[in-house]
Amino acid sequence: MRGTIYKGIGGFYYVRTEQGEFECRARGRFRKEHIVPMIGDEVEIDVKNGKGTVISIYPRRSKLIRPAVANIDMIVIVAAAASPEPNVSVIDKMLVNAEINGIEPIVCINKCDLASAAGLKELYTRAGYRAVCVSAETGEGTDELFSLIKGRIAVFAGVSGVGKSSLLTIITGSELETGRVSEKISRGRHTTRHVELFATEDGGYVMDTPGFSSVEPEDISEGELAGYFPEMREMDGKCRFRGCAHMDEPDCAVKELVRSGEIAASRYESYRRLYELQRSKRS
Repeated sequence: MRGTIYKGIGGFYYVRTEQGEFECRARGRFRKEHIVPMIGDEVEIDVKNGKGTVISIYPRRSKLIRPAVANIDMIVIVAAAASPEPNVSVIDKMLVNAEINGIEPIVCINKCDLASAAGLKELYTRAGYRAVCVSAETGEGTDELFSLIKGRIAVFAGVSGVGKSSLLTIITGSELETGRVSEKISRGRHTTRHVELFATEDGGYVMDTPGFSSVEPEDISEGELAGYFPEMREMDGKCRFRGCAHMDEPDCAVKELVRSGEIAASRYESYRRLYELQRSKRS
């Protein structure tokens, strides 16, 4: 029987299938082979007397390490038009992380009832991303957001206070403790924390990703970084020098587009900061 792991606690995996939901243990050979099932895994289970065993894991389309979740179709990066003011440096870092992991990102600007989000939306649509302005308070724009994530596994990321929990409550129809750990189970002196996928009415799943906004880009070389900025990726081969880093080289096509305003200065500053960060990791 095929299903999706939507929650895991203390060695038990909770699998949703067309025949219902089952509490499962992983097959013993997984431990010997150092295989750990992840939330979001598509799995084959064997059920006897109402109890299940995960017997195989289907190939993963994608995965994140923090939090550990597989088969993500989309990362919805939530920012606020105001309260808190948007931090484009943090947004850009999350976009790069999404690109590195091969997961489609969407920039979702919440609280558009409090301030205009037109400039922020234009910044990211011009850079090559899909962006949507919404208000969890009034419902404005939420239909467009729902249509983008319909039937997919979408994780929500963003700093505290941007309204992820409010949006997820609207999407799932129930109030979730998504800003914190979704559940804590006391086991003696220890506390088990877990992440969880929440089902939507259209057959998809959503999940909060606490901590994702603080994760630095994975171990890529600084020379690869431009490939994760869509507007810079298109300039490959157009600079004077082959392998141009777009930093201090003369006749750089990227820097020329920054000077002309075709590439946003804030995006280029994010690139420079991340370039120096990746370079410092190797020094």
